[in-house]
Amino acid sequence: MKAICCCFILIGSFISGFGQVEDTTINTPKEAKYAYTLVAGDIDIPWGMAFLPDGSMLVTEIKGELYHIANGKKSSVTGVPAVLARGQGGLLDVVLHPEYSKNGWLYISYSAPGSQENTSNTAIMRAKLKNNALTDTSTIYRAGPTTSKPYHFGSRICFDNEGYLYFSIGDRGEHFVNPQDITKDGGKIYRIKDDGSIPDDNPFAGNENARKGIYSYGHRNPQGLVRHSVTGQIWAHEHGPQGGDEINIIQKGANYGWPVISYGINYDNSILTDKTEMEGMVQPLYYYKPSIAPSGMAFVDSDVYPEWKGNLLIGSLRFQYLERVVLEKNHVVYREKILPDMGRVRDVRVGPDGYIYVAVEGKGIFKITPKI
Repeated sequence: MKAICCCFILIGSFISGFGQVEDTTINTPKEAKYAYTLVAGDIDIPWGMAFLPDGSMLVTEIKGELYHIANGKKSSVTGVPAVLARGQGGLLDVVLHPEYSKNGWLYISYSAPGSQENTSNTAIMRAKLKNNALTDTSTIYRAGPTTSKPYHFGSRICFDNEGYLYFSIGDRGEHFVNPQDITKDGGKIYRIKDDGSIPDDNPFAGNENARKGIYSYGHRNPQGLVRHSVTGQIWAHEHGPQGGDEINIIQKGANYGWPVISYGINYDNSILTDKTEMEGMVQPLYYYKPSIAPSGMAFVDSDVYPEWKGNLLIGSLRFQYLERVVLEKNHVVYREKILPDMGRVRDVRVGPDGYIYVAVEGKGIFKITPKI
């Protein structure tokens, strides 16, 4: 194994042993208590969804399209950033500013092309939407350097209760280089102001050599990022290698261990690391074995689904279902398949109407409705 880059920081022994590290059986109900309807079809890989105040929807398509969906009709939005749609890269997440109705800002993550052919890295754009066109566009974060590796862009975005913007960037396939080194982008979750500037209280804001937007590090490829609707905490999930997908609560300045510790192994079945815990590194709240390849994440905070309120929803790319996770005191006590065999679930959101919407590769956007 190559040497891990230095510049990683031990946060303290209290972090070790945080949360639950055991697997729970996935359940399949004998009879579904819900129905689902197609809201918008003919979208190859819908990656992210955001709901506008009028109830219409923005949906990113990884190849570089942004769609505005209103009353069942799909229109293309112009002015989207140029992307390198290669491998796992392309046009990725989209979210609205918490005060969108006042300021009109929306945010998009994407694989920004580099100066050399077939190179890219994750970037965040801020823009406004006017007459199905993006205007006032600016790139407020661009990770570097670019690389030709076509995977692990991360790219989920969310806001916290204070209006700070969080986003993830995967290790970009450089797991022995990026995640443990705070002087480098990749393998991190970032926290910035809505204009791209850095909060003074970021954990590494005073470190001359660090990437000052970093909020936590030691991540592999987080494709789920969401604010808990009650506690305000930022939750994330990330792809492990073969085994070891994780759910985490993101703590300021914390090291989540990748690739020094992991519950997974290499894809050729060789051992990546023989360590599953280490002093100063956060244990996952939960880990999956086998991996489900999680993508998209939402807490159910709607009265439309009273039996599901407070539950966590996670999409599975590998096993092609939406998962409902029941939590008690931040422990996973029950897992259930929703939409089994529907397809590769890429994103899940709770809309302003209180209903759950699911983005499925090769099919489009579905709305889940409880049966009466």
